[in-house]
Amino acid sequence: MVSEGLSPYAWSNGPHDVYAPHSHSYNKVIYVVEGSITFGLPELGKHVSMRPGDRLDLPAGVVHEAQVGPEGVVCLEGHR
Repeated sequence: MVSEGLSPYAWSNGPHDVYAPHSHSYNKVIYVVEGSITFGLPELGKHVSMRPGDRLDLPAGVVHEAQVGPEGVVCLEGHR
């Protein structure tokens, strides 16, 4: 992520935590380090299930929601 000019930081959530639909004014890059999380993209009718090593590039303004898996999740995130 640093080689892409990003300043990553880590965040985590407990099992089955939920994020309600929302969006951001910046582009996000997310890598899963531990556990799992599923991002819903309701305007696109898609779900993206992520496990360790998976990456999600989320453009600014895209509405998304998330459901953390049964073992929780640890992610690295950077903004563009």
